Amino acid sequence: MNALSRFSINQMTVKQLSLPSLVEACARLGVPAVGLWREPVAAYGLEATAKLVRDAGLTVTSLCRGGFLTASDPAERTRALDDNRAAIDEAAALGTDTLVLVSGGLPPGSRDLVAARERIADALSVLAPYAGERGVRLAIEPLHPMYAADRCVVSTLTQALDLAERLPATQVGVVVDTYHIWWDDRAPAEVARAGAQGRIHSFQLADWTTPLPAGVLNGRGQLGDGAIDMREWRERVEATGWTGSIEVELFNDGLWARDGVEVLEETVARFAGEVF
Repeated sequence: MNALSRFSINQMTVKQLSLPSLVEACARLGVPAVGLWREPVAAYGLEATAKLVRDAGLTVTSLCRGGFLTASDPAERTRALDDNRAAIDEAAALGTDTLVLVSGGLPPGSRDLVAARERIADALSVLAPYAGERGVRLAIEPLHPMYAADRCVVSTLTQALDLAERLPATQVGVVVDTYHIWWDDRAPAEVARAGAQGRIHSFQLADWTTPLPAGVLNGRGQLGDGAIDMREWRERVEATGWTGSIEVELFNDGLWARDGVEVLEETVARFAGEVF
């Protein structure tokens, strides 16, 4: 198997590269796919981005991100739903069938995780049919529990699947991201559960390195630098029948301070050596 044929570079890994520079580097290195983020796409222009990646023959494996669906204020909830509809439309315009959702943290002053998760479920029931009509799947990404208060009250694959299962698998599934779930001893069984239902909509890799940096958000390690067995996780997900692209998504200040093309070249090499 040619490992590179399965590789997708998430734009955040090399965010120092402009979109044209990223696309040019992917073409030169034979990288077949990219995961895009809404903010740089908007800055470059949605139609211009779609043309750029299409003309280069790149597959867009996902768009990040929608979500932030936990607000209790009615006006804020309306704004969140409108923004997610816009994100769905953007995903469709870019030719990707997957919109990654970061569900949102607790509203100010709240300590009710259960109620926050139910508001996510309510929002999904509105958004999923809209996405399905446009050929887009919503992929709930569980984030490590350290993000539960302010970023994502969905912390495990179990919680993500419990939400997703209320709606058709063609509309709502999950993201399997090693950085966020590697620690959970229930995760292997939940990967199998997700795969059996056809709900693995995105598979992302990043390593867990210590000590974590201040603020922790930008601490995702380069493949092979940390505690996660990437090959084992690839085999685990593939055992469910998964044959899709595998995104490498790294938030890392050290990587961002380096030349972006050099980081991309290194990531390609690590993917081949650590994942396959």
